[in-house]
Amino acid sequence: MYDPLKAKARVVMYAATAALVGIGIAAGLGWTSTSHAMPLLNEVGQVSEAAVRPALDLSDAFTNLADAVTPAVVRIESRRTAQARDREEVPQQFRQFFDTPEGTPAPPQSQISGGSGFIVSSDGYILTNNHVVEGATDVRVYFPDRRYFQARIIGTDPFTDVAVIKVDVDETLPAMVIGDSDRIKVGEWILAIGNPGFGASTQLDFTVTAGIISARGRGLQLLQRDLFNDPRYGADLSPYAIEDFIQTDAVINPGNSGGPMVNLRGQVVGINSAIASTTGVYQGYGFAIPINLARRIMEDLVEYGHVRRPRIGVTIEEIEAEDAEQYGLPSVSGVLVQAVDRSGPSAGALRPEDVIVRLDDEPVGYVSELQAEIAERRPGDRVRLTVYRARQSIQVEVRLGDAPINDVPAVVAEAATNAEERLGINVEALDAQRAQDLGFSDPSGVILSEVARGSAAERRNINNYRGYKLIRINDAEIATPDDVRAALVGAAAGEIVSLHFLHPNGDERVVNVRMP
Repeated sequence: MYDPLKAKARVVMYAATAALVGIGIAAGLGWTSTSHAMPLLNEVGQVSEAAVRPALDLSDAFTNLADAVTPAVVRIESRRTAQARDREEVPQQFRQFFDTPEGTPAPPQSQISGGSGFIVSSDGYILTNNHVVEGATDVRVYFPDRRYFQARIIGTDPFTDVAVIKVDVDETLPAMVIGDSDRIKVGEWILAIGNPGFGASTQLDFTVTAGIISARGRGLQLLQRDLFNDPRYGADLSPYAIEDFIQTDAVINPGNSGGPMVNLRGQVVGINSAIASTTGVYQGYGFAIPINLARRIMEDLVEYGHVRRPRIGVTIEEIEAEDAEQYGLPSVSGVLVQAVDRSGPSAGALRPEDVIVRLDDEPVGYVSELQAEIAERRPGDRVRLTVYRARQSIQVEVRLGDAPINDVPAVVAEAATNAEERLGINVEALDAQRAQDLGFSDPSGVILSEVARGSAAERRNINNYRGYKLIRINDAEIATPDDVRAALVGAAAGEIVSLHFLHPNGDERVVNVRMP
């Protein structure tokens, strides 16, 4: 007979037994031992937000600036072909490392260098440094989304270290906003932005550093020294170098050359160009080309293909304290005229020992400042100069003439005539002995024998497949070296070709390469 009280007692007993068993198991597993709680971390700032609000606002400004401008900053890779040293030029003890016979010139070598640039127009014009692309036979531009395009060199100017290149794409590109470098002030905050990464993949894309403008009008004589040592220019033309650098303490390292220097409004005020260093890396002194000068050079390169450079036809020097006292200047500032070209544009207007203190309405304090102001104008422009002559201030007018410089722009050279050389590969017909050495049972076909340094193929790591059979290019079967040429000869610049390789063990690999 069912007894509800007994049934209820059994349920209670079973529950108690289960609880005791559970406790025992938990004790055996250590679940009931003393717990070690995670430490309580204090996530509240030690300083109130109101106390550091100005700094937080500046940090937010930097973040917003970086987000706004980095899409227009690109990485540039330039390939140059340099003739290797002749065997006879190499010391005897090192000749064993050269596989060219006595008296035979070594084959040209490709050299890859990198730098930065920034898009200045939505149709693909890009500003960078002359030294990033000068002499390049192939220029490749990498975009923030990892795409890359071949670029054309529109023009270069070694006298200002400015160059213009262009990519032709069927889309509207993000472009930088150009500012006014004449309005920048010492102590003003700026960002120096670069894209110094090298190679198809990099961990150094888009570096952004902050600093202030430390000085203006720095004449470092870097360009002048390089031009003086270049037989194309020498002592006669090197004085036409324009060096009016903006100095900053923002970090600028190799690879940042050609990137933009922007103000807090997001406007470009300079092109990162150089550092002063005893070690080759940043030591606190970075320099940029004023954007007003760069813009003037860019406009000529785009419109004429070369720079129409003006001149006033005088030899000038910096003013020192003794000069200021001698010529009755109100301050130690201005440019001393040492000589006047008798057939130049200033003949009859300027005299030796004149001191130029203003150009139009702008004060002139030093030589590089006057040179930069003149360089921003064109031949034929009229300028009004305020000069001190015989301790009196007077004004004269000069019509600028043409500088004796025939600056022919560099252009991208035609690629190699051979289709596989354009791509950067060399193939050989397989024979029985080579097939045996490599482990192929079938002695027919071609193998990849060499990959050129700096080539499109090397960038895609195709050198990893040396000794593999090249069995197919796109849909074309490959049996002979002539098949390779036939498959590649019709490939247009920018077209992607698929190279299919076969390992001796039967594994296949495919690599997609963009044709240069």
